[in-house]
Amino acid sequence: MNKVLGPVESVCPECLNRVIGELVQAGDVVSLVKRCPEHGEYSTVVWRGEPAFSSWVRPKIPFGGGVRESVGNGCPYDCGLCARHAQRTCTALVEITSRCNLHCPVCFADSGGANEDPDHDVLRRMFEQTMARTGGCNLQLSGGEPTVRDDLPDIVRLAKRAGFGFVQLNTNGLRLAEDPALAGKLAEAGLSSIFLQFDGVRDEVFRTLRGRDLLETKKRAMDHAAGAGLGIVLVPTVARGVNVDQLWEIVRFGLERQPHVRGVHFQPMSYFGRFPADFSPKHVTLPEVMTGLCEQSGGEIRAGDFLPPGCEHALCSFSGKFMTREDGVLMRMGSGTCDCTPRPAEAGALKSIGVTARQWSAPVVPEAQPSDSSGTSPDTSPGDDLDRFLARARTHSFTISGMAFQDAWTLNLDRLQGCCIHVAQPDGRLIPFCAFNLTSRDGRSLYRGRV
Repeated sequence: MNKVLGPVESVCPECLNRVIGELVQAGDVVSLVKRCPEHGEYSTVVWRGEPAFSSWVRPKIPFGGGVRESVGNGCPYDCGLCARHAQRTCTALVEITSRCNLHCPVCFADSGGANEDPDHDVLRRMFEQTMARTGGCNLQLSGGEPTVRDDLPDIVRLAKRAGFGFVQLNTNGLRLAEDPALAGKLAEAGLSSIFLQFDGVRDEVFRTLRGRDLLETKKRAMDHAAGAGLGIVLVPTVARGVNVDQLWEIVRFGLERQPHVRGVHFQPMSYFGRFPADFSPKHVTLPEVMTGLCEQSGGEIRAGDFLPPGCEHALCSFSGKFMTREDGVLMRMGSGTCDCTPRPAEAGALKSIGVTARQWSAPVVPEAQPSDSSGTSPDTSPGDDLDRFLARARTHSFTISGMAFQDAWTLNLDRLQGCCIHVAQPDGRLIPFCAFNLTSRDGRSLYRGRV
């Protein structure tokens, strides 16, 4: 029997006009059902399986500070941020090019255009404006493919001079693989981490999602980044019928490359930008990713190891922090219990900024243990055991996380107003990621290419 959980503000996938829908539950499946007066009804599964939809909550006291844009047509048409937005910026994206050296069948940015790249004066202004408007956040350089710019190390330096402590590069890894010196130049300029597109452990996955075999290229990119001392986060786009069966294999691949690979961040495919018509719409939900990881790991991790986020809206993501012990056993770090007492949203964002920067940056390698005159380590004490544990945690902690970006089928304005990942614009505005990339079924965008 269907149960209506409550109303939802959303948009029509055809015309992007605002519509009212409902979250409807049938068993352990929750769907967003909405009706456009012109284009009819749409029903899309947004939650399937365990943990239960009702349990996945992390209430927050809305953040009302920062610069707010005037409202004309209302959410989601006046992003920048408007007065309804309930969270500060945790991560700002600056797109430094729309060019790309791949033409993936799947691309949220529909990259590959020939638009002129923003020059250093524009980028300097964007970095400074973002720092001033947010009061400080993490920065991701994105695109397009940022490494097509030969001046990328100089852009990293611009970001560091603007005050960003954590600068991450969103990349497909091709240039890092082809140019062994590039990673070192970026590290010297101040880059902290690479956010590496990595969809699977077999080339048929890359052929489907990226149009060519890329596994060996990705491995070379990781080797060069590790050699330069950069932190690496593997970022799989998860698509039904393509790589859902490889979730744990991807994690294992990352664990075998510690300490430089710092985590895996799964992103179920969202239907905006560029995607083949035969993909539409078959969303993989967050509980399916969590359940898949647990089942494929053979019980090495459990559903209770994952928690809803303290920064963005609870329905947007999950995360778990682990450590690989010296005997190879993967252990959860932290209590694994969610404190669901309402907390200020800003406090969650500030904590997330610090935790992300520490975890995804290059590992801190501890100094070697001193030895006695015989060349062997001295007898250990409980204090020594604690020191070894802390040293191991610094180098072999590992995050497994996921984020479900919203498209025109799944958009929930309550979730959008809790977004903490914002795309910076030359005029200073900060636009929530899912709003900026939102496109209708035929590819018409609300913001991208129009701002």
